[in-house]
Amino acid sequence: MKVIFPGSFDPVTKGHLNLIYRAAKLFDEVIVAVLINQEKPPLFTPEERIEMIRELMYDYDNVSVKLFSGLLVDFVREEKADAVIRGLRTSQDFLYERQLSLLNHSLYSDMEEIFLFTDGKYSYVSSSFAREVASYGGDVSGMVTENVAERLRKKFE
Repeated sequence: MKVIFPGSFDPVTKGHLNLIYRAAKLFDEVIVAVLINQEKPPLFTPEERIEMIRELMYDYDNVSVKLFSGLLVDFVREEKADAVIRGLRTSQDFLYERQLSLLNHSLYSDMEEIFLFTDGKYSYVSSSFAREVASYGGDVSGMVTENVAERLRKKFE
């Protein structure tokens, strides 16, 4: 089974990685789909985000990282994926992702979505929190890996 895990990953967090690693154990092929979102100016370029994720996937032969823009349903069709993975941290995530799931299903009824809860120790972690803490010189080691923390430090020097 081929699944897609979409997101902006700006930057990739330990919560994201928890979901990617678990998905890699559950599915034959996992595509981490890095979104170019026209509405949110990113801190990292798409290439930097892809590179950060790839640096952490060296032990996972069944995980690839690809860039996409536009509608997720179009990317799912293009990749001939069986499903999309959605990570949930909180009840607010569930409400948002459920609404998005209904929209996607209305656009492409063959698209299945699988919801995975992030490990509880990462329930507070988000890319925006990591960026904010790093921008003030704070310790982000609980939220991101060392390679990502180093890149954040360089961005905010």
